[in-house]
Amino acid sequence: QVQLIESGGGLVQAGGSLRLSCVVSGRTFSSYVMGWFRQAPGKEREFVAAITWGGVNTDYADSVKGRFTISRNSTENTVYLQMNVLKPEDTAVYYCATKPGDSGWREQVAYNYWGQGTQVTVSS
Repeated sequence: QVQLIESGGGLVQAGGSLRLSCVVSGRTFSSYVMGWFRQAPGKEREFVAAITWGGVNTDYADSVKGRFTISRNSTENTVYLQMNVLKPEDTAVYYCATKPGDSGWREQVAYNYWGQGTQVTVSS
């Protein structure tokens, strides 16, 4: 069974930085995508960023482009989300997920496995 475990969330002041980690265990597809999503209180879950496991291709939501960076370490089976210049509107529970293939990165229903989430709170 594939398991995804997020960590690195916390409370930070606006303008600060956090790095989220997602450790992947179990069997995975030979070609797949790792994605980060977030859900704020009272809001629907939204796409944040995605990366192919090979690390060549990435995609970002417009709201985080230029501030967030997604990366991975295949040896450690870990995907990261470096979040800089954090804003109060970034406050949410952040989830990592994985899907087969290398298309439809922003489609939540296509992701097969999800982590439990890690809370990020940005104060003004």
